[in-house]
Amino acid sequence: MIRVGVADDQAVVRMGLSALIARESDLELVGEAADGAQAVALVRRERPDVLLLDIRMPGMDGLQVLRAIAADPSLHGTRIVVVTTFAVDEYVFAALQAGASGFLLKDSAPDELVSAIRVVAAGEALLSPAITRKVIGLFGRHGGAEPVDGVDTLTPREKELVAWVATGRSNEEIAKELVISRDTVRTHVSRAMVKLHARDRAQLVVFAMRAGLVLPS
Repeated sequence: MIRVGVADDQAVVRMGLSALIARESDLELVGEAADGAQAVALVRRERPDVLLLDIRMPGMDGLQVLRAIAADPSLHGTRIVVVTTFAVDEYVFAALQAGASGFLLKDSAPDELVSAIRVVAAGEALLSPAITRKVIGLFGRHGGAEPVDGVDTLTPREKELVAWVATGRSNEEIAKELVISRDTVRTHVSRAMVKLHARDRAQLVVFAMRAGLVLPS
C-alpha cells in the first residue's frame, strides 16, 4: 500500500486528487493540506510515501516546504512530486535541488497521475526528457561544474550512465541506446547512487548537472 498526501491551496484540486487516489486499491490517502505549513505538519505526522505538492501556495510555498522536509532526516522517506499548472518554470532546478522527485501537470490524465505516484514511490525520478533538457539549460546559465562529493570514486562507465540518467531516460531506454542489458544499467546506476549518496534518481540528475556529467547536446 502506497500512502499519499495531497497539498494544494485549491479545494477543488485537493478533492480531485483525493478522489483519484481513493479509487486505487494500492493507494491510501493519509491527509490533505491547504498551505505549506499544513503540508510540513502532514508529512511529520503521517510520514506518507509520496506527497503531491503544489509549488505556489500562500505562506510557505512549495520550495520552502521542500527545504523544510529536506532539512529533517527523519522525513527523507517521503518522495515529493511537484504538481503544477506550469510545464517548466524557473523554479524547476531549485525544486530538484530542494528535494523534489519529479514534476507533474495538474491537467495530466488520471492514469498518468496514478502512474506517477507509483513510479516515485518505487524510487524512480519523474522527469521527462523535455524537462531535463530545460533544467540543463537553466543550470548552464547559473554556472559551470562544481565539486560533488563522491564523483571521483565513480568508474568511467558509472559516469557515462549517470550522464544518461540526466537525460531523463529510464533504465530500459538507456539500455536500448547503449545496446546493453537493463540489469547492467541498473547495477551501474545503483552503484553510482550509493557512491554519491543520492536519495533517488532525481537527486542523481542534480548531482550529474552540478558535476558537469551531462551528454553533449
